[in-house]
Amino acid sequence: MSGHTGGAQAWRMTIDPVHYARRWKTLAVLSLSLVIIGLDNTILNVALPSLQEEFDASASTLQWIVDAYLLAFAGLILTMGTLGDRFGRKLALQAGLILFGGASLAVLAVESSGQLIAVRAVMGIGGALIMPATLSIISNVFPREERAKAIGIWAGMASIGIGLGPLAGGLLLEYFDWTSVFMLNVPVAALALAAGAWLVPNSRDPEPGAFDLVGAGLSAAALLTFVYPIIEAPDRGWTDPRMLACFGAAAVLAAAFVRWELRTAQPMLDLSFLRNPRFSVASMSISIASFSLFGAIFAMTQFLQDAHGYSALEAGAAMTPLALGLVMGAVSSTKLTERVGTTKVVTAGLLGLAALLPTSLLWSADMPYWPLGLWFFGGALTMGWIMGPATDSVMGSVPEEKSGVGSAMNDVTRQVAGALGTAIIGSIISSVYASRVADSVASLPEASRAAAEDSIGRANAVAASLPASEADHVTSAAAKAFTDALGIGFTAAAICALAGALAARRWLPAHHRARPAAALVTVEGRALAEGAV
Repeated sequence: MSGHTGGAQAWRMTIDPVHYARRWKTLAVLSLSLVIIGLDNTILNVALPSLQEEFDASASTLQWIVDAYLLAFAGLILTMGTLGDRFGRKLALQAGLILFGGASLAVLAVESSGQLIAVRAVMGIGGALIMPATLSIISNVFPREERAKAIGIWAGMASIGIGLGPLAGGLLLEYFDWTSVFMLNVPVAALALAAGAWLVPNSRDPEPGAFDLVGAGLSAAALLTFVYPIIEAPDRGWTDPRMLACFGAAAVLAAAFVRWELRTAQPMLDLSFLRNPRFSVASMSISIASFSLFGAIFAMTQFLQDAHGYSALEAGAAMTPLALGLVMGAVSSTKLTERVGTTKVVTAGLLGLAALLPTSLLWSADMPYWPLGLWFFGGALTMGWIMGPATDSVMGSVPEEKSGVGSAMNDVTRQVAGALGTAIIGSIISSVYASRVADSVASLPEASRAAAEDSIGRANAVAASLPASEADHVTSAAAKAFTDALGIGFTAAAICALAGALAARRWLPAHHRARPAAALVTVEGRALAEGAV
C-alpha cells in the first residue's frame, strides 16, 4: 500500500499543481464537451420521420444521414487521437468544438438530403477531435486511484447525452422544425469552448514520432468500403457485384492496414496493445454494447413513431428510461468493480443484454408502454455496467504518454460498432420488413408497392393517399412486418452479446496490472504554475 501511495504522490509532483487542483472542474468541462457528442448520436433518430417527409428520403438515405456522422467520426478518430498526442490535446478539443458547432450552424443552409449528409460528415470530423481528447486529458490529470471514478463520471455524462437525445429531439420537434435538433449543439459547444480555454490544461506525447499517413488512409478506407455495402445491400441486393466487390476491397484494405502497422517503424496504432486482454477484450465488450445501443435506438424511434403511433415528443419521452439506466449503470459499475472486479461486472452486463434483446420477439405494434419502459431501462443499465469498467480497463492498459491513441482506440470501437449497429441491425430489419410486407401490398400500383416495401415510414405515407379501408390494411400490415423484423434484428445483436459474455468471462482480467510503461506525465505550463504557487 505504501508503494502505491508513494507512486501516486510522485505522479502528483510531475503535474502542474494548479491544474491538479482544478481537475474536477476540468472534468466538468470535458463532460460538457462530451454531452453534445452523446446527444448527436441519438437526437437525430427522433427526427428521421420528419427528415423522410422533408426530403422524400429512402430507408438507405436515412441510414446515411445517421451513419455519415458515425463513419467520419470512426474513420478519422485514430488519426485525430494521434494528432492530439502530437500537437496538444487541448488544441484538438478546441478545434473539434469549433468544427462541430460551426457545422451544426451550417445546417440552416441545407436544401437536400445530400447536403445534410455532407454536414453530418463534417460534424463527425469535429467529434473525432473532441472525444479522444476528453478521455486522454482525464488520463493525464487524474492519478490511478481517482481515474476509475473520473472515467465513470465521463461515461455517465456520455450516457446522459445518449439517453436524453430522443427526449430533447422530441421536445424541439414539437415546437420547431427539424433544424432545431442541430441548433441545440451551437450554444453547448460555445460554452464548452469558453470554459475549456480557462480550465483545460494542454498536454502532448513528448516523443510522438513520425505521423503515420499511410495507416490513417488505410484505416479510413477499410471502414468506409465495409459499411457502404451493408447500408446499400438491402436496396441493391446482397449478391450484387458492386456490394461483393466492396466487401472484398474492405478485407484487402484491412489486411493491408494490419500489415503496414506491423511493419512500419512508428505505427499509428501499436497492434501489440491487442495482446493485452485488458485492452482487446474490453474493447470488444465496448463494441458489442455500442453495436446494440445505436442499432436499437435507430430502430426503436421508427417503431415508436411509425408502428406504435407515437408523436416525436411521445417517442422521445418513452425513451427517457435510457438516460436513467445508462447513468445508474455507469455510476454503480465503479463500486461494483471495486468489490467483484471488472470481469464479473462486464460479463453481467453482456449477459443482461443477451437476455433482454430477444424479448422483442414477443412484441406487438399495439403493446402497452410499461414493458417497453422496463426494456429501455434494463438494457441501458446493463450497457452502463459494460461501458465504464471496460473503458477504464482499456485506458489502464496503455502508457500514459500514449493516452491519446488509447483513448482514440476506445472511441473508435464505440463509433465503428455504433455505425455497424445502425447499418447491420437496420439492414436486417429493412430486409426482413420488405419480405414480410410484400404480400400485403402486392395489389398496389408499382410505385406505391415499391415505396411501401422500402420502409414503414413510406408505407404510412402511401396509406395516407388510399381509401380508409385500404389504408388501414396497409398500415397494420406494415406495423406488424416492422415489429417482426425488429425482433429478428435485435436477436442477432443478442447472439453477439452472448458470445462477448463468454469471451469476457474467459479472458478479461479482473484487476489492473502494472502499466506497460512507467513514464510520468508532465503537463505544459508547469514552471509558470509553480512560480505562481
